[in-house]
Amino acid sequence: MINARKTLGALALTAMFGLSAACAGPAAETSGPAELRMTVWTSNEAQLKLLNSIGDAYRADHPDVSKITFESLPFADYNTTLTTQIAGGNAPDLAWMGDLSKDLIASDALVGLTDKLKATDGWQYDDLLPSVTAEYSRNGTLYAYPFSNSPYALYVNTDLLAKAGQKIDPATLTWDQVAAAGAAVHEKTGKAGFVIRDFDYKSWNVLATVWTGWGAAAWSPDGKTCTFASPEMQKAFSFLHDAAFTTKATPSPGTTADFFAGDAAFTIAQVSRASLLTGSFKFGLHPLPAGPAGKYAVLGQAGVGVLTSSKHQSQATDFLAYLTNPSNAEKLAQFFPPPRKSLLTGAKLAANNKTLSAEQLQTVVVDQLPNAVTLPNHTSPAEIAQKGKTALDAMWKADADIPAVLRSVCAAIDPILAK
Repeated sequence: MINARKTLGALALTAMFGLSAACAGPAAETSGPAELRMTVWTSNEAQLKLLNSIGDAYRADHPDVSKITFESLPFADYNTTLTTQIAGGNAPDLAWMGDLSKDLIASDALVGLTDKLKATDGWQYDDLLPSVTAEYSRNGTLYAYPFSNSPYALYVNTDLLAKAGQKIDPATLTWDQVAAAGAAVHEKTGKAGFVIRDFDYKSWNVLATVWTGWGAAAWSPDGKTCTFASPEMQKAFSFLHDAAFTTKATPSPGTTADFFAGDAAFTIAQVSRASLLTGSFKFGLHPLPAGPAGKYAVLGQAGVGVLTSSKHQSQATDFLAYLTNPSNAEKLAQFFPPPRKSLLTGAKLAANNKTLSAEQLQTVVVDQLPNAVTLPNHTSPAEIAQKGKTALDAMWKADADIPAVLRSVCAAIDPILAK
């Protein structure tokens, strides 16, 4: 998790770049062979090997590009480092992006991709699933290719459940049942019940994987009004608070448990995290449990775009089109659930997946994507995240006044949303 100083630093740098981008316009193209640099947050050797092989194949047929470097930045500091590079005049040509995307799009820092991708022979723009392109689009133009579309799912340690004498039916599973089974596992084994991975009482946006089941949302559809104080959100946080402080179905603040190390019965995590499974216990993988509002799906996304500050915009955009064409999208799909309808079948996703079966991938990826909502994302994400966390800190006490805390969240972030 980025600390407060780094978070606020990233915010200031993003704002600074937004002003400079609006005033300066696109960077001038340079002559001669281009050396392209693309920032990524993966350090996985297999993923980097694949990216480099695609880059090498592209360069073999494009003498106007002499070098393509994939620069790995630590995930926890990725936004801070990228915005520092941008503000300091050392921006990459292409970049992966998560919650920074709305700021980059709003500040005209990304090159529009739609015309180029539609004009590229064999690219098949209509193959993109509309539900996954919305996050990276503005006024009908796509500004980042959504290369990773990983739904959140429920991982189950079936060995721990058996040890505690618990059984679940994935077809009818609800959050109340997960909490009851989790509390029983904790009581009988000392292990944790359910864990919301990456939350750790800090990154509150991932709690959308829970509150969406109550029909709650962080803000209104137009993004201008906080809705944390809604009755639905109050009920969702009452469930979470009870699980942490009453039934002990989830670890309380200050206590950690790693599902993938065998320390918890359940975890909510993206499907892509299946690579962390080591085979040390039997597991199940299922769609998110139903909430009072019914069944739902939540999606974690990552996109890749070309920065307008690049001095090699044409080459960078052409390489992005090559990196994401149908053939290369199929190769990338072994690590990142793709946005292409033609690749979204359990059988095709399982072809290069050594951990999950075709049935699992069909159920937790393919069937979930069309109606999935994304994690909360907004302009000024760092400021909203920090203000929201500070207000929500009061929630994680046994005697918390839940409605009052949620009203304080709105008081903290409403001024930012209204900008």
